[in-house]
Order: sequence, then C-alpha cells, then structure tokens
Amino acid sequence: MERREFCKKSLLSGAALMAAPLISKANLLDPFAVKDSIPLMGNRFVTLCIMIRTTPWEVSRDVKLLNRDESFAHTLKVVRDLRETFSKNNPEGRLTWGFTLNALEDKRPNYGDIRKYAAECQRSFGDEVSYFPGYFPAMYLPRERINREMSEAIQIISDIVGGGYRPKAIMGGFLSANNLAYLAEKENIHVAHGVIWSQHEIDGGGADGSPSYPYYPSKEHFCKPAQGKNDFIDCVNLDGWSVDFLNARVSGGVRGTTPFNGAASRRGVGPIETYGDWGLEIGHEAVMHTQSIHFDRGFELNGFGWIPNIWEAALVKIPERNNWDETFALRALEKWVGATVKRWPEVKFVTFGEYGEIWRKHYRDNNQWNYRFEEKGLGIGNSWGNEEIRWFMNKNFRLATVRDWHKNTPEKIIDFTRYDLPAREPSDPSPERPIKDWSLMNRINQKELRLQDKPILLNELRSEEKELIAKYYPELFS
Repeated sequence: MERREFCKKSLLSGAALMAAPLISKANLLDPFAVKDSIPLMGNRFVTLCIMIRTTPWEVSRDVKLLNRDESFAHTLKVVRDLRETFSKNNPEGRLTWGFTLNALEDKRPNYGDIRKYAAECQRSFGDEVSYFPGYFPAMYLPRERINREMSEAIQIISDIVGGGYRPKAIMGGFLSANNLAYLAEKENIHVAHGVIWSQHEIDGGGADGSPSYPYYPSKEHFCKPAQGKNDFIDCVNLDGWSVDFLNARVSGGVRGTTPFNGAASRRGVGPIETYGDWGLEIGHEAVMHTQSIHFDRGFELNGFGWIPNIWEAALVKIPERNNWDETFALRALEKWVGATVKRWPEVKFVTFGEYGEIWRKHYRDNNQWNYRFEEKGLGIGNSWGNEEIRWFMNKNFRLATVRDWHKNTPEKIIDFTRYDLPAREPSDPSPERPIKDWSLMNRINQKELRLQDKPILLNELRSEEKELIAKYYPELFS
C-alpha cells in the first residue's frame, strides 16, 4: 500500500502515522501534496490554521500578554484529534499549522511530539507548517525584532520538517508594511496573514481600514493597497477570519446574555464567537450565513469565494463558554467542515500559503481586482434582519452602504476609506510602550467612533468623491 493511501485510511492515526516511514524528498513533488494548478476564478476556497502556543497571546519568547501555561491543553492527542476531525468529511483537505516561537522551541515532550506530527502531516498531506507570532506582534515589538524572529522561526521550521522545506506564508496576525516587505525581499515569502479585517478594540487593539480580500500592501501602511510600482510590496496580505459584515460595524466585543442580543464584532466563522457563544445549532447558523455571503452571492459578484479561519488548538481543552466540554470543539469542527463540503461540494480546503500563491498568480498587482459583497442580516446579534449591507473594495477606496430593505429606505454610506490619500503607520512600539491602534481611518469609518463617521446619503458626498466612486461604480449615481 502506498504511504499516501495508508495515511488516508488510517485518518492520521497517531500510532500508525508515527510508525510509518518518512516520505522521500521526491514524493514531496507529488500533486497530492502540492496542487498549485488550481485556478482562482470559478473556485471556492477555505483556509484553516490551527494555532499551537504555550500561553495565550504570546508575542515573543519573553513577551506574554497573559502568562497562563497551556501545556496541558497542547498534546499529541489534541492535535491528532483536530486533524482527524478535519479529514473525516474532507480527506483531500489541507490546513496550516501555526506555531508561536515558544511552541517551536519548547523542550517538553508534548511540544516535540506535536512538531513531529505537523511535519509528518506536511509530508503526507501537503499541510503547511508556519510561524505564528501571536496575534499582535506589530503592537508590542519593534519592526527589526519582528523581522529577526521571523527569520529565526523560519529556519527552525525548515529544520523540523526537513527536505529543504520552507513555508509559503507567515501567520502574523498584524504585521507592519516593513515586516511584509522583509518577508518578500529577504525571505522570498510572498504571502502573509498580516491583517485582521475590521478588528478594533478587541483584545485591547486592532487595525480597521483594509480590504477584506487579498491585496498587495503599500509601503506606507499595511492596511492600504499599493497604489503603484514605487509603493508596491510583493507580499499578498490575507485576513485571518471571515466575519459577518453587519457585525463588523461594532467596535469591541460586547456580548449579551442570551442568543438573540449582544454585539460581537468578530462574529462570523470563528468558533469562539459563534459555536462558543450560541451553541452548536444557532452558532452553526451564524457560520453558514457568513460563508454564504462569500460562496453564494459573493461568488456571483467576484468569480470566486474565500473563507479564512483560525482555530486555537487549546479550544479542545480550554472551554471558552460554560456549555463546552472536551468534545465540543471537535463536534463543532466536524459540523462546520462537513456542512461546508455538503453545501458546496467543490470547495477547496487549502493552506494559507497555497491560496495566497493562487491569488498572486491571477492578480499581479492591485489594478484588476474589484471586490463586491452583499449581505442581508441573519437576524440575531447585531446582524439585524432588516438591514442590507453592500461593500465595494478596490485599489483606490473601500465603500460600504446600509439600508433597511424591509422599509426600502435609501442607502447610507457607513464607510468610505480612501486609499489614494497618504497614510502612515505608528512608530516602533515596545513591550513597555505598546501601540495598540494601527487603524487606517480617513473620510468615514464603519465603527462610527468619530463625529465625521455619521452615515450620510450618497448625494451628500463632495463632488470629487462622487467622481472617484463613479469611475468604478457609476450605477450608484444613476
């Protein structure tokens, strides 16, 4: 029996997988492991990362925002169960393993076992093994230190996996323009999860203002698409979680005490805010609703669809809500993956790096992509059932409108972020003096935190603003 079939049939059984011989270097070129011929257009993609850490929110070896030892939650059984659950209804799927620097270097046997397992998954299934410096490195560490530690982590990963392996993407959470340029120019890595779309005042920080789908960032600001060759960073910037666009209007993460109230700006496909808050049934409705925005109407508008998601391995052992037990996360993962494959049978579960490279082959710069999304609210939380939101995103700006479709009210602009204006990132932070807000806000922002963010009608825009928007969407003024 070929090793590939052996691993499929064993569903990554720990004993069987660890006992099997390693795949030869030649077999790493097998199309089963690297499917780089998938076209962007006409396909639906899901990118899932499983994050491995030693403490919550660790940004570096010695910078830990919550010093709680999670070694008990990170075992070979936990990660094996996650991978087997992922594979159960999705045997050809590939995922990304994101290790913090501490998780890459921890000498305890459980972390050694997990690293070996991830390396074997890479060789057997084409999974990606990548570096994940927490979620917030840009808020706490100087740019040079982030760059240096990315290089250190990449080398450690290469040594762990062997065979000349290097990740195609870095899972950075928030990465500055300088960090993204360093990856492209010094490490020859051209994909990064370097932005968390719409996040603001969550876990003490955020950076709202970017497009929600991939783009080449500007040297001025990582949330801004490059405007030309002199401004261009050849590192595709990816989001980490798809969120419900109506939920995303909220700043912060206020939650209610019942399933039908309370606002959480991160609600979408993430397990904590959906399955964790609302349980397997209602939470699943939120997940599938968010995916349908991209895989149904979004697919029609854009020609492809994409859902990014990140699960922390610790969720198996550390319940985020009172109704979680040690099987809850696995049941939620099985429910999500199985339902996604059933509803959209041709969906492709690929790694973050693979997806970024697929996008990069189709779009060589920012001149051609023009994203559009339409959503009618789910009817729970702050995804109000009477509201319809439309997003328009291109190289020069992003624009969002909302209307009450029950009453057929006129659309009002809730966000108009211009990318043709100068932008500037904050200066270097430090662990002692973090800089937690890296948002790109100018004309109107969806969070409505400033007086100028009050929603306005389209005809209340200035003449030059109408002209800029009409170049892309003349139908808005017809």
